[in-house]
Amino acid sequence: MSYKIVFTDLDDTLLNDKREVSLIDKLAIIEAQKQGIIFVLASGRPTFAMYDLAKELELDKYGGYLLSFNGSIITECKTGKNIFEATLTSDDLHILYEYSKKFNTHIITYHQDDIISETQSKYIDVEVELTRMNHKIVDSFKKEVNYPAVKCMLLEEPQYLKQVEKQLKDIFNDKYTIAISKPFFLEVTKKGIDKGIALQKLASILNINIEDTIAIGDSFNDLPMLKNAGMSIAVENAKDEIKNMCKFITKSNNDSGMAHMINTLILKK
Repeated sequence: MSYKIVFTDLDDTLLNDKREVSLIDKLAIIEAQKQGIIFVLASGRPTFAMYDLAKELELDKYGGYLLSFNGSIITECKTGKNIFEATLTSDDLHILYEYSKKFNTHIITYHQDDIISETQSKYIDVEVELTRMNHKIVDSFKKEVNYPAVKCMLLEEPQYLKQVEKQLKDIFNDKYTIAISKPFFLEVTKKGIDKGIALQKLASILNINIEDTIAIGDSFNDLPMLKNAGMSIAVENAKDEIKNMCKFITKSNNDSGMAHMINTLILKK
């Protein structure tokens, strides 16, 4: 099989536990790009929070892409232009805010370079640290958020958040795409928008057959991408449900799993 494009999750997949790309992974990605492989960073992260990593991996030089906000935006690294964007309306965000209050969770959304919330929590602090975005705490979420946004997140203790996920899906499964990424992040995007749909859309734009695509991930928000790719790959540290449905298990995120996959399936070293 001659693969042409790789879609990779970031946190706990490409990034190690220090939230860095190992030098071994970086060199393998650059070598694969030199051989004509397109690389796509696919994350729940905001676009802004992915630029530095894309630059480090030379995606702008070799024609890579970003799938940010779980596939709500597709960005061409060479030009910085968004070639696809899907948003929640302000009404959607207000509805989700009301349910966050009902379920007693924190809620955030994004505007330009800011993370917006009414509250402070250790879980919001994780997102601020991951994205390096400014945290804007407002008096009224509904008054502040009078614009569309690509995503919002409900945040709370992991076991409780699983219960919230089930209840939200029971209510809104026909209206929104709802998935847990990190155990304390419950992500909500427009219905029909996820990493898998974005994979299909970009492959179609680039005229690449699905059979020639690779996706690699570790968590539940990666499932649509893994299901839609020609070759589905889990890192060794992935959740068991993810590993059980993938065709190939590579090494862990702390053991240069990306390089192992590239050397085995692409460069065939």
